[in-house]
Amino acid sequence: MSSRQTKTDVIMIGAGIMSATLGTLLKELAPDWKITVFEKLEKAGEESSHELNNAGTGHAALCELNYTTEKPDGSIDISKAINVNEQFQVSMQFWSYLVNSNLIQNPEDFIMPLPHMSMVQGEENVAFLKKRYEAMTSNPLFQGMQFSDDPDKLMEWIPLIIKDRDTNEPIAATKIDTGTDVNFGALTRMLFDHLEDNHIDINYNHIVEDLKRTSDGSWELKVRDTKDGKLEYITSKFVFIGGGGGSLHLLQKSGVSEGKHIGGFPVSGIFMVCNNPDVIEQHHAKVYGKAKVGAPPMSVPHLDTRYINNKKSLLFGPFAGFSPKFLKTGSMFDLITSVKPNNVLTMLAAGGKEMSLTKYLIQQVMLSKEQRMEELREFIPNAKLEDWDFVVAGQRVQVIKDTDEGGKGTLQFGTEVINAADGSIAALLGASPGASTAVSIMLEVIEKCFPEQFTEWEPKIKEMIPSYGKSLMENPELLQHVHQSTAEALGLQEKLKQQMS
Repeated sequence: MSSRQTKTDVIMIGAGIMSATLGTLLKELAPDWKITVFEKLEKAGEESSHELNNAGTGHAALCELNYTTEKPDGSIDISKAINVNEQFQVSMQFWSYLVNSNLIQNPEDFIMPLPHMSMVQGEENVAFLKKRYEAMTSNPLFQGMQFSDDPDKLMEWIPLIIKDRDTNEPIAATKIDTGTDVNFGALTRMLFDHLEDNHIDINYNHIVEDLKRTSDGSWELKVRDTKDGKLEYITSKFVFIGGGGGSLHLLQKSGVSEGKHIGGFPVSGIFMVCNNPDVIEQHHAKVYGKAKVGAPPMSVPHLDTRYINNKKSLLFGPFAGFSPKFLKTGSMFDLITSVKPNNVLTMLAAGGKEMSLTKYLIQQVMLSKEQRMEELREFIPNAKLEDWDFVVAGQRVQVIKDTDEGGKGTLQFGTEVINAADGSIAALLGASPGASTAVSIMLEVIEKCFPEQFTEWEPKIKEMIPSYGKSLMENPELLQHVHQSTAEALGLQEKLKQQMS
């Protein structure tokens, strides 16, 4: 077994949407840098970025009710929704730049216009949705949102959901036509094709077994080729760990103090996929409901039109589940081996706090197909079992850490970037809204990890992302320009007209 020693400027672990985005940004900012990627699977975008392993919602906080909360005084806090929406607009601008610069083609292969809707049932929930609608439409980011509790209007919007519904319970929905469906698997593959054309060294079937600091402050990675078992040692000044659920173990191996006292809690999911073209044709929206009590935010039930391989499809879910694996292709020992002396108390504290979540996940795992159908029938009253297949979604590893607000062992439900103080290594952990906000997250990594180059790079960043450093909410004219220019570059206006006609 031979081993070779090499050097590179940047190493990225994992060929998902995050590495694809970071690599593409760096290629624009520092075209001469040597970038090396290691991916343990045979191709890019096969884990969390794969189109059937995520909801592809293009999270712009237009329909996800968990981004808006009711405060004790009854008012609605929309600050998280504003933040997520602003970040999604950054992604849209960067993708538009790539299309306009001819770096990627055929945006319809990864993004399509699609109404985003929230739907609730019951008097209390309808009152909440009305208040949420009023709070959101007073903000320029959410202009164009409509509200209705009129059964005739709802029948027009969501016939599949309203038809054959025999309940007298009040029902209401909000709808905004400027939502999107994003195929992050297709986008990841497009970006890696572009990077390969630009001589980035991408190594599939390569697993990073270890990483350690060298005397000059660089990182040395021990990498194995899973095809022939050969070992390679490669050094770099900067390492990005973007290996989905696999990132936590590598962060722990790095030994950086920022990676201590952090744990991971894996949550798996199952989607139902419709196999009946007649049913698929009756629905055209992403419709998000309200999460059940005790359910994690990524288990919010939703009935989604999706475009996969340019074909319209319909998914419902996700049903949460539990598996100790940190990746779909991971090991049953992932969870237990992530428990270290420095995070064991954090993990135990989380276990004590999250008994209701654990109970909920166990109940979800135990659901029969018929019980899952019952949940679907809350959305589609006349759904038939033979029209639906079950698909296992991607693994999500929620971050557990000690926080000032939540105390020891607090479960985090967002996306987290852990940077070493010296900026030599960064790791991406967590789940939703992840992929949708990848550009903002990777710009943050660049800002923190390359402070010396950042001033020199800033003009290029502003060329790629005109709103960079500005609040769109506070600049309505810029917001208008961004909406129009991105819709045009990504072909969304044309597609919307075709769908409406």
